[in-house]
Amino acid sequence: MDLFTYEDEHSPKGRLLADRMRPRTLAEYVGQDHLVGPGKLLRRAIEADQVSSIVLYGPPGTGKTTLAGIISNATNGDFVRLNAVDASVKDVREVIEQAKANKAMYGKKTILFLDEVHRFNTARQDALLPAVEQGIITFIGATTENPFHHVNGALMSRSTLFELKALNREHSLAAMKRALADRERGLGFMPIEAEEQALQHVASMANGDIRRALNALELAALTTPPDPDGTIRITLEAAEESIRKPTIKADESTQYDVLSAFHKSVRGSSDAALYWFLYAVEKLGMDPMTFLRRLIVACSEDIGLSNPQAMVQAVTAMDAYHKIGWPEAKYNIAQAILFAVESPKSNSIPLAIANVMQSFERTKSADVPLHLRDTHYQGAVRLGHAGYKYPHDYPGHYVDQQYVPDAIRGAVFFEASDQGTEEKMKQNQQRRKNAGRG
Repeated sequence: MDLFTYEDEHSPKGRLLADRMRPRTLAEYVGQDHLVGPGKLLRRAIEADQVSSIVLYGPPGTGKTTLAGIISNATNGDFVRLNAVDASVKDVREVIEQAKANKAMYGKKTILFLDEVHRFNTARQDALLPAVEQGIITFIGATTENPFHHVNGALMSRSTLFELKALNREHSLAAMKRALADRERGLGFMPIEAEEQALQHVASMANGDIRRALNALELAALTTPPDPDGTIRITLEAAEESIRKPTIKADESTQYDVLSAFHKSVRGSSDAALYWFLYAVEKLGMDPMTFLRRLIVACSEDIGLSNPQAMVQAVTAMDAYHKIGWPEAKYNIAQAILFAVESPKSNSIPLAIANVMQSFERTKSADVPLHLRDTHYQGAVRLGHAGYKYPHDYPGHYVDQQYVPDAIRGAVFFEASDQGTEEKMKQNQQRRKNAGRG
């Protein structure tokens, strides 16, 4: 039996195993027990044919499209599928008009499934929103990217978000064994003996992507010559040839998440900060400048005056990257990252900024005290712009006087911490306070 005979007899239109084995019911569905396990909200809604507008969010291969297909099999309503890549506003409006007719004439509901909804632009989402608000259609969107970055806020507020988790090797293993046993849609009609070690390898390399695991299993089955007795033995070697290390795709949501992990790690772990930086650049192909900019921000937001040299290191690393490029500059950047992580930490700067910004809400305007106003013109004294005390004329180069508007006199915005060099600043602040700060 060759590949072409196999396709003619058992694979209508040459459909891949992963497509043929796509679950048709919740009983066949693999994983996501937190969403569709016994008694869970989404399972109950599907079984009762009462699914409201929802957004399915999760990595590729976790079963979003499959779940939508199961809903289509379970509903008595009209199920329409559009792909956000090529669907137009006209397509959306046609679905809405048909949905209105179905509801008016037959009392029949319409479910619209939008795959890759993150690629559905604002104009098309706006065209869809009124129909969702009025209950003309039930919206189901599927996306691999953070929906809060890509889906209309109003549409999100009218939909329930269900996050699908990445599947694991056990899920892939179960799906492959089911395919090997299924004579109708799977590979059960073929005399296959698959080594457990081979299946374990495919499951591990698929990294939770069942589609990828089934495609690899099918490839191994179709390309392995049968033994003299006709048995197709899928060995570890055959499995290794059928599935390769996956190429990591850095979509927008992944980039946001990795950058967030990097910044958070700068606050507490040298190992993690260095790992996320190199992972992003070497594995995901992200721009080192993205991390240098974030590092410079962190040097003021999270380290600040407790170690001002952290900023110097980060800016110098950026300069080095511009001058010598990648990969040589990875050493300079790594040095700046490690210096930042191991520096004492203080968030006194962002707190001071926040305190000042909050004061704007309490005072609508700020009049400059007379003694602080410009005096470089004739008549300034006659206007009362006098009385400024020059600090360097006083002991310790400090003199108590008012520097802020009357409306916020006595307000404290910046309070130095006891970390690193800020400890001396804290002592200086205390000295001024004792002298009667204005």
